[in-house]
Amino acid sequence: MAGTATGTLAASYGNTLNYLFHLYLSGDDPDTLTGNFMGDFVKGPLGDAYPPPLRRGIELHRRIDSFAQQQPQFTRSRLRLGAEFGLYRGILVDVFYDHFLAANWHLWSSEPLTDYLRRTRMTVEARRDKLPERLQEIIPIIFENMIPSYLEVDGVGRALARMSKRVKRSNPLAGGGAELSRHYQGLHEDFLEFLPAARQFCAHFLAG
Repeated sequence: MAGTATGTLAASYGNTLNYLFHLYLSGDDPDTLTGNFMGDFVKGPLGDAYPPPLRRGIELHRRIDSFAQQQPQFTRSRLRLGAEFGLYRGILVDVFYDHFLAANWHLWSSEPLTDYLRRTRMTVEARRDKLPERLQEIIPIIFENMIPSYLEVDGVGRALARMSKRVKRSNPLAGGGAELSRHYQGLHEDFLEFLPAARQFCAHFLAG
């Protein structure tokens, strides 16, 4: 949701660092979920390159990103972070919101997170031939390392430190864990306002 990520970070992960958030907002259709999951790895007009349910998921991914940029809660979260994080503030908020969703998953879903991740991974793996090659390669990283690491603040810090090393240019991402701790309460309050609005937005889109 952060907009354009930079350098090697984008090449390694797509622009998406909040995979759990996008998966959660996908609804029940497996193809729509897969399209949302792969959204940032598909650029330009969609045309007829993908079947309609997959296109719907890709379009949903793009709509979620646009929606986030327009929401006062997301903007407020970005502005809570130190100016030294600059354009990386949006990336950090993406990761922080995935943390809040993962850490309090029981508030948002009756299905245990481990079961949910197992099921959604099976869903996207079953459509592996439709996924961009780079995304195919990092599925284990996303489901076994990235999302689980977001459960704890320390895990977020370690994940951001690893991401920082993937960016060739000097960047402040390694300090993101400390920034999460510093502004934890306010960021969490923003998230608690943002998620219901995002759920309503996506439900309206999927019902259309």
